[in-house]
Formats: sequence, structure tokens, C-alpha cells
Amino acid sequence: MTATHWYTRFTPRTLAGRRTLVGYIFISPFILGFLIWFMIPAGVALWLTVHDWNLISPPKYVGLKHFGTMVADDRFWQSLKVTTTYTLVSVPLGLVLGFMLALLLNTKVRGITIFRTVYYLPSIVPAVASAVLWAWIFNTEYGLANVGLRALGLPKIAWLQDPQWALPALIIVALWAFGSGMVIYLAGLQGIPDVFYEAADIDGAGRWAQLRHITIPLVSPVIFFNLIIGIIASFQVFTIARLVTNGGPQNATLVFVLYMYQNAFQNLKMGYAAALAWVLFVIVVVLTLFVFKFIGNRVHYEDAH
Repeated sequence: MTATHWYTRFTPRTLAGRRTLVGYIFISPFILGFLIWFMIPAGVALWLTVHDWNLISPPKYVGLKHFGTMVADDRFWQSLKVTTTYTLVSVPLGLVLGFMLALLLNTKVRGITIFRTVYYLPSIVPAVASAVLWAWIFNTEYGLANVGLRALGLPKIAWLQDPQWALPALIIVALWAFGSGMVIYLAGLQGIPDVFYEAADIDGAGRWAQLRHITIPLVSPVIFFNLIIGIIASFQVFTIARLVTNGGPQNATLVFVLYMYQNAFQNLKMGYAAALAWVLFVIVVVLTLFVFKFIGNRVHYEDAH
């Protein structure tokens, strides 16, 4: 196509040109948002990884100094350890609990929509309100968790003051809000045709056999989706750790993003924080590619050839 023909086809005076112009107008909010809120900040952060900047003095070029600092930074390795532990525990538990709850709610009984709404509500509670609520629940002296333990004749636990219990407490908070994953599972379960289960009943397959050979394979794309989203979200956890424990006690809940925040806005080490952000990006990308390579090929797609 020559330049003249291209101009004639896509000029606003022609129907194709008007359609093209309208299309660009509709996608312009996304394009502008992507450029302004992602690409430009990412480019600035990449530039900051080789500079020292405290928001006051002019940036100073330091090369790869920040990455060398990470290697010897004990708090960096602690934050990576805490975040990895949080991910390895919370993501599988969230997947299993969300799937089991979706199976229970995928029934046709009176009032089931009320139960679905109730179980989904924690997912839409504001993070700050959730943090305040759970800080009270885990209070050592009068928190609801220890009230329940005393009622059972068990000793109270210093949930947020004991390094051994602080991270499990945050994981419990994360599991409380698995309603969004449950809704996605529920949509996947309701998309399975009943004819599969009817055929299985005729063949004499029990509930466990149907779950293993029909439900799980056909819902595996949804499980895989929730796994990817869960991994990404777990490495970005921040609000609960910041408001409930602020990384303590003894850095037991110092998650990666919280450590990045502390360097950026408390220590004013913007260059080091930018380097941490790019390390986090690389970690998430590598983990996602790993999951796609070793787990993605096990996903069953109905229309796969």
C-alpha cells in the first residue's frame, strides 16, 4: 500500500478513517494511563537504580552500587525470606480454601445467594478497616482470638508481639479475604456442562471420582489463573504488614514492599528503593514464567487440539 493510498484509506473523510479515529479515541484512556502511570514511572525508576537521590539534593550517579549493597544487606534478605514464606503458605492455602468454598456454594438450595454474598464481603472491606479490625482481634490482652483460646482452656498467644506468631497472623488475615478467588472458582464451576456429571453417574462414578476426573481438570484454567494472580499479589503485600505490625517484631513481618517503602519514604533512599522495585519485578516475572513452563502445560483446555 503506497503512502497516498494509506492516507486516502485512513483519513477522517472516509468511513474507514472515521472508524479508525473513533477506535483510537476509545482506547486513548488506556494508552495514556499506561504511559503516564506505568511506562514513564518505570523508566524513571530504572534511571534511579544507578543514582543516589534523597528528594532534596540533585541525583548523583553511582553505577551499580545499589545492587552491590543488596548482596550485603541483611534486611533485604530477611524481607525476601519473609515474602517467600508468606507466598509459599498463603497462596496454596488460599487456592484450596477458595476452591472448597466454591464447591460448597455451587449448589441449588434456598438462600445460597446470601451465603455467597457473606463469604465475598471480606474481599471488599477496605484494607485499612481490615487492618484495624484484625489488630484488635489479635490483641494479646482483650483480642477476640485470645478470648476464644481462653474459652478452650488454652494459653493466650502474643500474636503480634511474638516473632514466631506474627507472620502466621498476617497469613490468617490474607486467608480471610479469599472471596474474590472463590467467586472466580464459582464462575468456572458453573461453566461445566451438566452432561459430564450425568454421564459419570450413568457409569457409576462417585463424588470423589467426579471431582478428580471432571471438576478439577475442567476448572484447571481457573486454578491456574488464581495461582498466577495469587503469586503476584503475595509478593506485593504491603498494607496489612504496614498497619498491623510495621515489619516487626524483630523484622518477622518485614515483607519486601514494606522494606522498599521504608527505604524510599523513611530513609529517603530513592535510588536504592528503585533498585529494590526492579528486583521485585524481575522476581515476579521469573516466577510467573516458571509457573507457566512447569504448571501451565498441565492445564486442561476444552478446545485444545
